Amino acid sequence: MLKNKAYNRIIQNFFHPYGKAFAIGTTLFVVAAFLWNTHRFFLQFKKVEQQRMSVWATAQSQFLASDPSAPMGDLVLKIFQSNKETPMLLVQADGSFTFNNYAQPIPSELNSVTAIKNKYALENPPIEISEGGTVLATLYYGESDNLKQLKYYPYGLLLVFGLFGGVLYAVFQLSERSHRNILWASMAKETAHQIATPLSALLAWNELLKEQYKDSQIPDQIDKDLMRLSMISSRFSNIGNKAVLEPTDLIAACNEGLEYLKIRMGNSVQIHLKTALQQQIIPLNKALFFWCLENLVKNGVDAMKGAGHIEVLIHKMTSYIQISIVDNGHGVSKRDQKRIFSPGYSSKKTGWGMGLSLAKRIIESYHRGKLFVGKSSEKGTEMVIQLPYNEQL
Repeated sequence: MLKNKAYNRIIQNFFHPYGKAFAIGTTLFVVAAFLWNTHRFFLQFKKVEQQRMSVWATAQSQFLASDPSAPMGDLVLKIFQSNKETPMLLVQADGSFTFNNYAQPIPSELNSVTAIKNKYALENPPIEISEGGTVLATLYYGESDNLKQLKYYPYGLLLVFGLFGGVLYAVFQLSERSHRNILWASMAKETAHQIATPLSALLAWNELLKEQYKDSQIPDQIDKDLMRLSMISSRFSNIGNKAVLEPTDLIAACNEGLEYLKIRMGNSVQIHLKTALQQQIIPLNKALFFWCLENLVKNGVDAMKGAGHIEVLIHKMTSYIQISIVDNGHGVSKRDQKRIFSPGYSSKKTGWGMGLSLAKRIIESYHRGKLFVGKSSEKGTEMVIQLPYNEQL
């Protein structure tokens, strides 16, 4: 328990604006310091390599100035043999050239040699080999394999840092989302608990009304609303639990839910169900589906400002059943179409911004279907539900 509290506290501190700024600033500082230190080490290593090549050039000048028939000194020979890594191009004063430590096939064309010479000149300053004021040759040399690896090492390190940062960010995002889901589930369960007490009392009072007014339909209508309230309470209490899907006739379920809404919406709102299907059995959680359908219809009524018509169209596709809820309201802008399913977003001043978010979760997480905006304009909006079905049911 203490570990969970400490972990939650760490998560909350990390996602606090100052916590994010501190974490990002610290990370950037560490990466920048490491890259700067790596670059400094690269320059030092390159300087050492240039000094080695300067010694090699000095030995070469002594060799070129010496008598060709005289044997090569042991020191000069050791200097020549000590460098087997740095690629070199030695261009003589007469234009002839020789390659040392050149891994690729030695080019014979002058253009290719000139290109290599220019490439080496960009990597390191050429060294003139002279004796007594006379230039005997010019040494062009490139970067050794070790130096190249060190040169590109920071880029690989940045890639690793980027991948690690991406994974870490995704983990924290999932943790924050999980923390938020637990919070919403706890609030929902607490709401259901608070509703249950007065609901039980209202059910008892309504039973007394039935006894006193046996011929009146009012207690029956109150009873329906109380049963509806009981269902809502049950929905809230089951948030966070795994939804149980049972074989259910979708057409009958839609008819039942829409009939209940028609009575509560009044005569200013016309709701029609249109389908060529007589019956369609699919895996469904009826209570949660009613909640989703009610949210979509009520959003349509709000868009129509309480007056208009809503059509619920049901079609059978190849692998899913499509339910379209079409209203003739003011429509949803393209920018808002991407945000209306986000938790907390609402275009209404008094809205919580949870209706469509929960509806999407009900359809996609519990029923493995899809919920999206089919089309929207100034003439109305089409909300589309797609639910998979199994022919064997």
